[in-house]
Amino acid sequence: MSLALDPAAQDLLFREAHTANTFTDEPVTDEQVQAIYDLVKFGPTAFNQTPLRITLVRSAEARERLVQHMGDGNKAKTSTAPLVAILSADNEFHEELPTLFPAFPQAKDMIFAERATREGAAGMNAALQAAYFIVGIRAAGLAAGPMSGVDFEGVRKEFLDDDHTPLMVINIGKPGTDAFYPRSPRLAYDDVVTTV
Repeated sequence: MSLALDPAAQDLLFREAHTANTFTDEPVTDEQVQAIYDLVKFGPTAFNQTPLRITLVRSAEARERLVQHMGDGNKAKTSTAPLVAILSADNEFHEELPTLFPAFPQAKDMIFAERATREGAAGMNAALQAAYFIVGIRAAGLAAGPMSGVDFEGVRKEFLDDDHTPLMVINIGKPGTDAFYPRSPRLAYDDVVTTV
C-alpha cells in the first residue's frame, strides 16, 4: 500500500464507515465532541479560515424544534439519535483572520470586505471543515448521519441568525444493528482523475 495510515484506521475512517441511519442509546458526551473538534480543527482551509460553527442540539425542547424542520425521511432518526449537530458557516468569519492568519492580517479588509465574497469563502471552507468533522466522528469510533433533507431557512430562523448559513444536520452516535444501508458504488480512479 502507498498510504502511511494503518489499514485498520483506513477502514475505520473510510472503507468500513457508512452513513448511519439508526443508533444505539449510548450517549455522546461533550468530551467526545471536544476531542473530535480538537483533532479536526487542524484540517487545511484557505487563509486558515475557520467559518464552521457547530450547534449541538441536546435538550428535548430543542430537538422538537429541529425535527419540525427535517424532511419526512429524516424526522424519526433525528428524533432518536443520541446527539444532533447543526453545522453552519459563519459569514463574519473574517473578523478572526488577523488572529488566525497573522502572516497576512490585512486579508480581513483587503479580500473579505464584501459580504458576497465572504459568503462564498465561508461556504466552501465550512464545507471542508464539515467533511473533516465527519471523519473526526468516525475517528472517535462513532457514526455520522449527515443530512441535507432539511428546511434550511427554517433551521436558520429557529437556531441561527442572518450571519450564519446552515450547511447540514448530522446525527451522531454509536451505530445501531441495522444502521447501514448496503454500500453504494463509487467511481473508479480512471473515471475521476485526468493528467494533463
